[in-house]
Amino acid sequence: MSPENARQPLLTLLANYLKACPDESELTSRYISFVEGNEDCFDRSLCIGHVTGSAFIIDNACRQVLLTHHKKLGRWLQPGGHADGDPDVAAVGLREAEEESGLEAIRFYIPELLDVDIHTIPARKGEPEHFHYDCRFLLRSSGSDDFIISDESNDLAWVPFGDIFQYTDEESILRMLKKTQRILSC
Repeated sequence: MSPENARQPLLTLLANYLKACPDESELTSRYISFVEGNEDCFDRSLCIGHVTGSAFIIDNACRQVLLTHHKKLGRWLQPGGHADGDPDVAAVGLREAEEESGLEAIRFYIPELLDVDIHTIPARKGEPEHFHYDCRFLLRSSGSDDFIISDESNDLAWVPFGDIFQYTDEESILRMLKKTQRILSC
């Protein structure tokens, strides 16, 4: 598949997201420009930044979200990671959710993007500061909610929606929570 064809599904997801969330047009347009301007946007070797996929995982009862205390960043975040060349960002988000949570049954709650974010990753160990262009998907545990802590995390926790401020004040996580609550109230 040509680099242009590989990027087209992501560009379509982002265009649909832009229509659904016009109040986030500046951020989404910046993301689209990055993807259009970088054939290798899915590769970690692109040192200015790269595409990542992550998952906002809710429990069976739709009352809690699974957060990971990220080992490298030292903060409570949603599971996620590098595309590593895979242009299917939904598959990346699902793969990372499974790897980082150990949950045996996770499914997409909605097929569209829940959120997009661009955030800075600090320089460390020969890696310059760069950006993660993150696609976030809403997933739901559809089996046991028993998780397994991976070696990428210090801890994992099911956090009741109302208690999320005890774990994080990260704007993008709070934004995903609001969107999730809006979706669940439909």
